[in-house]
Amino acid sequence: MQFEEVKSLIEAGFPGAVLGEDEASTPKALLIHKDHVVNVCSLLHTYEKTYFDSLSCLTGLDNGEEKNTMEVIYNLYSIPFDLHLALKVELDRSKPEIDSVTKIWRTADWHEREAYDLLGIQFKGHPDLRRILLPDDWEGHPLRKDYVEQEEYHDVKVKY
Repeated sequence: MQFEEVKSLIEAGFPGAVLGEDEASTPKALLIHKDHVVNVCSLLHTYEKTYFDSLSCLTGLDNGEEKNTMEVIYNLYSIPFDLHLALKVELDRSKPEIDSVTKIWRTADWHEREAYDLLGIQFKGHPDLRRILLPDDWEGHPLRKDYVEQEEYHDVKVKY
């Protein structure tokens, strides 16, 4: 399937799910409404002509206070069909939360934990959403653009 066919498939199954596209990204990306992300991912995973069996990467992005949004970006790959697709979902920066896709791809478990740890994005329904890179008692989320590094951690100077 080509990009436009995948887009049409999603639009037919979930009207209002596709908000636009980003052809400048590699791979091409569809902008998906956050309320539809699990249904769209499930369709792309189970549909026999797409079968996106691999979530290659899930990452988060802080667009800053001016835009006041964050993004979750899903990079999907279909091994049998050699298809690549990205899905981008925009979230409110003041309360960044989205449904987890761990029930579709088990690899989402650690990817979502990383986005939570570093950006503070909440993944509703995640089976074990806790920090994965930083200690449990670390203050803040270091990849947020407004992050202020703590001066000390357990009586050890952090800033140099």
